[in-house]
This record gives sequence, structure tokens and C-alpha cells, in this order.
Amino acid sequence: MKTIFGSALAMLLTMVFSLTRSSAEETQLAEMRLYPPTTIEWKAGPAALPPSARMAVLEGDPTKEGPFVVRFQFPEGYHVPPHTHPKTERVTVISGALYLATGEALDRGSAKKLPAGSFGYWPAGMKHSAWSEGETVIQLHGVGPWQINYVNPADDPRNAKKSL
Repeated sequence: MKTIFGSALAMLLTMVFSLTRSSAEETQLAEMRLYPPTTIEWKAGPAALPPSARMAVLEGDPTKEGPFVVRFQFPEGYHVPPHTHPKTERVTVISGALYLATGEALDRGSAKKLPAGSFGYWPAGMKHSAWSEGETVIQLHGVGPWQINYVNPADDPRNAKKSL
């Protein structure tokens, strides 16, 4: 009797665990998102960036608490004046090249070139400028909300719109 009960219990537990695992796998598959390049929806960049940037939100919402992944597309020579972020910035260069210079003023001579395939991260509060060489696509991931604070408030495109 104990053997039959033990065998039945073992079979029941095996079925329950396999159903639980299948259910978890189905949930993960239902939430999976894939973005081949032709399916990425590009929109105008946020008002916090100079005009002509394009942006695609791949995961999460960069304006809210929580993880996010976005891509930015910059035209040749696109420039973001000296600024900081309140959280660590993590960037992967997908195509083109991004130059990064640190400090309160733009010093192109000290810039580091990040060609396609590069990854970099820098701490919250680090003053830096960036510009593109060729059309450039970067992927930014982090924990929201994402913010940009310009060293010189006159460089902030949001302030230019207020003065119109």
C-alpha cells in the first residue's frame, strides 16, 4: 500500500511540476518581443534632445520608474551639448560612430571614439558631450526615469521652446 501511495504521489508531483514549468514557459513566450530592424518604429526624439534625433522605444517606458531599452538615431554631425544624467548611462553603438568628451565644456581633442559595436557606461552626474560621425544608431538601456540635465541651461532645447 505504501509503495502504491508513494508511486502515485511521485507521479502526481511530476505532473504538477511539469505543468507549472510549461505554464511558466508559455507566459515567458507570450511576453517575448523581437525587433528585426525593419519592424522598429522610429519617432521624433524627445524634446530634451536637440532636433533631428529619432527614437524607438524597445522595452519599458524611459519616462517612468523601471527598466527600459531605447534606440536613438542621429544624423551626421549631430551634437548633444555638455550634460549629465541622474543615473548611470549605458550605451551600445549599433552603427556609425559616437564621440564622447567629458567635462563642462566641449573639448573635441579629448573625445573618445566609440565605433559600431562599442559599449560604454559612465556614472550618474558625469559631465559629457556627444556627437555622431555618419548616421549613428545607439542603444541606451537603464532604469527610468531617463533624464538629461544640460550644464548650460541655454543649451537645453526645452528652454528654447519656452522663449518662442
